[in-house]
Amino acid sequence: MAPEAKHDQLKPVQELLESGVVPEMYLQQLKDEHQVGDGPLPLMDGPIIDFSLLSSFNSEELSKLRSALSTWGCFQLVNHGMTSELLDEIRELSKEFFKLPLEEKEKTTLHEYSNKTKEVSKTLFKAMSRSLKLDENRFFELWGDDKEDIIHARFNFYPRCPSANQVVGLKAHTDGSAITVLLQDKEIEGLQVLKDDQWFKVPIIPEAIIIHVGDQLEIASNGIFKSPVHKVVINPKCDRISLAMLPLPNPEKEIGPLKELITEDRPQMFKRLKDYGQIYFTYMASMERQINAVKINY
Repeated sequence: MAPEAKHDQLKPVQELLESGVVPEMYLQQLKDEHQVGDGPLPLMDGPIIDFSLLSSFNSEELSKLRSALSTWGCFQLVNHGMTSELLDEIRELSKEFFKLPLEEKEKTTLHEYSNKTKEVSKTLFKAMSRSLKLDENRFFELWGDDKEDIIHARFNFYPRCPSANQVVGLKAHTDGSAITVLLQDKEIEGLQVLKDDQWFKVPIIPEAIIIHVGDQLEIASNGIFKSPVHKVVINPKCDRISLAMLPLPNPEKEIGPLKELITEDRPQMFKRLKDYGQIYFTYMASMERQINAVKINY
């Protein structure tokens, strides 16, 4: 009987949804220490960054970018050059992806969206460097100009669940990438970001994509940019999808605080290291912020 029980635990979420039974492994066992009361959460009131202004070296938009990255650690990006039609096609593709047999999923490609994501990421890395008064290629050379650097695509499907208040969609965590380019569901909210020990709901802007700072960018910026803790909650009546694109460096490339950002007032905050992904997954179960494993304590 034991093998059958194990097999049941590995069923796709679609089958679990049809059965109407929520396995215990998906239930929240601990109260969220950041959750205060049962009232509605506030909406994240910004920031929204205009990609076209970043591309034109607009100083005001660069200041907004730096503020967003050092406070929220994320922002909604508009006027990024991807048409609403393309974004809707990707959302539909994400839905269809989870209906495909396992052997067919590997054949699904996101060529156009992936290429545009690379271009957006390249421009963002350069703008982030300029916002810190660095040579514009300083961040891009860490995550974009190496043939061994990759962009990892992750489809996310969160099925509706009547016991939504007891089920973890995606537990509180930070991302181990440099940045995350996230396309949200067009209709169903679910993403929440932690700021000042308070959860905020991320509103839906259909034509926007969300940019998260990842742990590796926080390390490279010597803690100036913040990798935000975030989570996903389940909707009791509606399925929800999203697509995350995560730029990852060659594991053999050394990542550490840029020397230009280490000063007497801001000493080196993180160790230099290779293959942060291995550290990230090693501490995933025990830490809300795995980056603390490589932090230098003075």
